[in-house]
Amino acid sequence: MVAGLLAATAAHADGDAVAGKTVFKKCAACHAVDGKNKVGPHLDGIIGRPVASVEDYKYSKAMEEHAAEVPEWTEEALAAYLHKPKAVVPKTKMAFAGLNKDEDVANVIAYLKDPSAAE
Repeated sequence: MVAGLLAATAAHADGDAVAGKTVFKKCAACHAVDGKNKVGPHLDGIIGRPVASVEDYKYSKAMEEHAAEVPEWTEEALAAYLHKPKAVVPKTKMAFAGLNKDEDVANVIAYLKDPSAAE
């Protein structure tokens, strides 16, 4: 189990922001990286940000409860959520089923860490 976490962490460090920008198109209908909320909260600076903390965004009760268990969006926490949102936060209002490929998750995380790296 620990080896799997370490491998996932290493994969995140090796993510490709340019490829992540392409994968992020799956997210862009509901999320942005320009500081503006859409159907979902903006994702600017999500790594290291407290869970359920974007001002002027109404989170589900389930996400607010999740914040008590996982107070910060680490790469590991975000990776788990991106893979299977409803498995991590049952009753989340996010409709997206998740990303199946570890590579896609790593790339999206690389993009979210530094969107300007994809320009």
